Amino acid sequence: MPEEVVAGAAGAAGVSAGASAGIGVSVGAGADARTRAGVRDVRAGLPGLRRLRRLRPWRLLPSPTGTPFTFGYAVVLLLTSLFAEYGDPSLVASLHQGSSTDVAHLADRPMFVLVASALWIAGGVTSPYAIVFLLVLTALERRVGGLRTAGVFLLGHAVATLATEVPVGLSVLAGHLPGSSAYRLDYGISFGVAASVGALAGLLTPWLRCVVLAGFGWMLVQDLIAFTDPMTNWGHLLALVVGVATWPLLRGRGRGAAA
Repeated sequence: MPEEVVAGAAGAAGVSAGASAGIGVSVGAGADARTRAGVRDVRAGLPGLRRLRRLRPWRLLPSPTGTPFTFGYAVVLLLTSLFAEYGDPSLVASLHQGSSTDVAHLADRPMFVLVASALWIAGGVTSPYAIVFLLVLTALERRVGGLRTAGVFLLGHAVATLATEVPVGLSVLAGHLPGSSAYRLDYGISFGVAASVGALAGLLTPWLRCVVLAGFGWMLVQDLIAFTDPMTNWGHLLALVVGVATWPLLRGRGRGAAA
């Protein structure tokens, strides 16, 4: 074979080998660059993921292990609300009347109706108090435990109920109100929820505490100004004050974050 042909073939082979090597280096370098860029993107997203995990929005709702009192109570309220919505209307009305914390029932069987009246949501699960119940009692129980949360709720429920119904009973006895006022239908969780809002406010930062108390208090004042049910509206304000009065008992007793 002539030397020129051999040299040409060798040169072509060298060029081809060089080109292949260059392509390999280029491809490898591009892959490495993309990998490094992907790693940087993942690292850049990690703080956001860490912040999301710290926020843990699912903890705003009750859970069987973290907030057993609120979770169990919410299940009961859901069942009674579904029954009130789809059950026989005459039976539902009879149960509501039998659970009512009116003057007649409080004089006859006070403990029973104080508990039974708190098993219903006036307005059903779409009531604003149902939503506030879930958020506020969950947050309160995660901070002070189920026993103290139940105590705050029942204290506000009982005190506000008695404070609004006893004057009615005295007015009926004095003849200032008709006898039918002693059978005024009264049931629901709103007094206990209002007390829980007041109690939770004391465990928040000062700025957030003012926002919660001002916002919720203004809503209650607006209801009172509307004058559609002044007795119940006064009871809501009183229950809020009852919750605020529990601050010395709850502060410093938080148990930390619950699982």
